[in-house]
Amino acid sequence: MELRDKVAVVTGSANGIGLALARRFAAEGARGVVVADLNGDKLAHVADEINGLAVTTDVSNEADIINLVAKATERYGQIDLFCSNAGIGLDGGQEVGDEGWQRIFGINFMAHIYAARAVLPQMLKRGDGYLLQTASAAGLLTQIGSAPYSVTKHAAVSFAEWLAITYGDQGIKVSCLCPQGVRTNMLESARGGGSFLREGAVTPEAVAEAVVAAIRAEQFLVLPHPEVLEYFRRKADDYDRWIRGMRRLQGKVHNLLE
Repeated sequence: MELRDKVAVVTGSANGIGLALARRFAAEGARGVVVADLNGDKLAHVADEINGLAVTTDVSNEADIINLVAKATERYGQIDLFCSNAGIGLDGGQEVGDEGWQRIFGINFMAHIYAARAVLPQMLKRGDGYLLQTASAAGLLTQIGSAPYSVTKHAAVSFAEWLAITYGDQGIKVSCLCPQGVRTNMLESARGGGSFLREGAVTPEAVAEAVVAAIRAEQFLVLPHPEVLEYFRRKADDYDRWIRGMRRLQGKVHNLLE
């Protein structure tokens, strides 16, 4: 799919990957770009910059997602591309309290469900539409030091796969974005296992470049770090060996943090 003359919605677009996507879609000639985030003040500046529409949105609240889709459709007539991009990190394992698990599940996973519920009916009626689900390399592999992040990103990848299989023959395209480290506020503030990803981190603009290329090719996996595909293959080829390797990586990370 070419982005020229298309209407795109991007959640989590006040900064980071979402901001880079919104800017790049506008530069590609999109007819309309709708930006959504909790940070309404910054969102308004983004919308002004790209001549788009800002809708303050809590993606973990289904009513907010329904409102976002309604306002975008009212302004532009339809939504061609919905980028479910907002996400958060949370360090810890099984000891993380229920409130933390529920919050990260709401943002990193249920937001994808809410988006599909809200936008798929119009896309299926037209027989055409595109969903971009931002997950993470952690959704294909794992995240050192963060069970909540790993679990929710695996769930996001799984749902994206299901959408692609279920609706692909009805004109719905799906891409799943799985980067490693990206130079965003989330990575810069990481103090646990995620901090080691800074060394190989790429810019949000590089991620946006990979996304545009994948959408043009209608490719499912979007991997701004190509090495992730090799890691994924090794995992599938010998799961036990891969787990042993990840244990060694965990040990190295813990030594660096001490």
